[in-house]
Amino acid sequence: MNPPACLVTVIVPTYNERENLAPLAERLFRVLDPAAAELLIVDDDSPDGTAAEAAQLAARYPIRCLVRRGQRGLATAVIRGLREARGELCVVLDADLSHPPEAIPSLLRALDDPRVSMAIGSRFVAGGRVALDWPLHRRLNSWIARLLARPLTGVKDAMAGFFCVRRRELELDRLDPVGYKIALELIVRHGWKNIVEVPIAFAERAAGRTKLGLSEQLRYLRHLWRLYRCVLFQPRTGLK
Repeated sequence: MNPPACLVTVIVPTYNERENLAPLAERLFRVLDPAAAELLIVDDDSPDGTAAEAAQLAARYPIRCLVRRGQRGLATAVIRGLREARGELCVVLDADLSHPPEAIPSLLRALDDPRVSMAIGSRFVAGGRVALDWPLHRRLNSWIARLLARPLTGVKDAMAGFFCVRRRELELDRLDPVGYKIALELIVRHGWKNIVEVPIAFAERAAGRTKLGLSEQLRYLRHLWRLYRCVLFQPRTGLK
């Protein structure tokens, strides 16, 4: 028998995030009804026991864990989660607690308006902020990445990894991401214009180590090239 459909699926891509899963689940299900939501972990075969920790937490919370072997990458992990989601509304956020789960209800409410295609937890709109201990080089990298993407979208925080979409409106076979900027991929490939940015307080990761290195920055440049080609040579019309 198939499990009952839930209203909200929260998708969290992971690699070596075992220490962060328990506090994430606890904070998440303080603001979401466990009877109407699920936490879907998409793990890239972490050697630190992330999947085993998710299995233990599943005894207390509605958690599923999909383990991918032979494939890695945040964007493709999110796409897998979107394909496997049971909820009509899908929220994506990072496992490291840099995104506040307490902001999820605000993202969900933004999609009460059928004209809105995506709600983003934004660091760079009025009311949003970045933790004071966020390293200077990370701030500079973020600024440069946003500057390079500015011709593609008017969204102020298009680099965000914290967002909400409707599953039925996704055209996943159209996506072709490289690296980790999945929100930007969704916005450009779908031609979305009506996007709401909800202010959030962005924190430095709680535990573990960042995966953002030179290789990911180079992948981002490759990703941008693909998206600019999409806009310039494969224009789409009639989209929201």
